[in-house]
Amino acid sequence: MEIEKNNNKELVPLEHYLEEYAKASPEEMSSRTGFPYDTEKQQFQVTFFGRKYVVTWPEFSATCLDDTYAFDALESMNPAKILVVRFLLEGATANGTGKFLTYREVPWGELYYRQFNGRCMMRLAYGFGNRLDSFRKAMEAMHAQLVKAGDAAYQVEVFPGYYVQFLLWEGDEEFAPSSQILFSDNFPAGFHAEDLVVVCDVLITILKNLQ
Repeated sequence: MEIEKNNNKELVPLEHYLEEYAKASPEEMSSRTGFPYDTEKQQFQVTFFGRKYVVTWPEFSATCLDDTYAFDALESMNPAKILVVRFLLEGATANGTGKFLTYREVPWGELYYRQFNGRCMMRLAYGFGNRLDSFRKAMEAMHAQLVKAGDAAYQVEVFPGYYVQFLLWEGDEEFAPSSQILFSDNFPAGFHAEDLVVVCDVLITILKNLQ
């Protein structure tokens, strides 16, 4: 597996989680997350941001099985690798009710809100709030689901059953662009509040590479 070497802040936790992953039971991870595991081949079938992967165990490597869209975050980004490994280690299948939560409504979301606002909501608003066509193009490349909200809004599936919605309001001479990010209400069952910052950070990076 290729690991970015230029960011020690990401590399240290990734190496820690990879060590934990190698010691974990693949059958237990499969049962908890719902990702099928082939005992003979020692590999999971994982769906991540709409792309299908083969993920090996005990050494983590990820091979994309489709070319749904051009940018492969799991190949290119340590935070994406951390998300997948952490979900295998700690996540679980969970059904949502159809309702969506703001970040502040997620457990411990208030504690991390300042970080979330800067890294995610502000980055989304100022990255695409005056370029809605680019936002739509990138979302459509991911086959995201159109949402009737804001000036442009889409829903993306992170892992099976876990959905995030990006809502944008266009800026003009009088008002700055703004955004809202919502999470399906099953997210607290599979993610910590700080994980959601990474989820959105990765998705925004994907969008910037698809515009």
